Amino acid sequence: MATRSSEYLRGTLEPLILKTLASGPLHGYAIARWLETETDGVLAIEDGSLYPALYRLERRGWIEAKWGMSELGRRVKTYRLSRRGHRELERETEQWRRFSGAVSRVLLAPA
Repeated sequence: MATRSSEYLRGTLEPLILKTLASGPLHGYAIARWLETETDGVLAIEDGSLYPALYRLERRGWIEAKWGMSELGRRVKTYRLSRRGHRELERETEQWRRFSGAVSRVLLAPA
């Protein structure tokens, strides 16, 4: 299942990150843990996928980063959704709604 999940994740990681940050600023590790928890472990985001996606989102202006301190007193980079990121999340959510609805209609239709 992990291989198939990673294939599906490829096109959805960035919108998932945007959705995660919609509730407030988080550092990278917290983003990955939140997604894993919310999906009952189906989505386990590896650092090698998460951080390049965060950098892409930051370059596009959809998220903003700021250095700060973690609860454990460590220096961490915290990410938050920008105004442009909120608009992109709305756009991506609507596209996902249409796409997933179409796929569901085909896959769940009686044979």
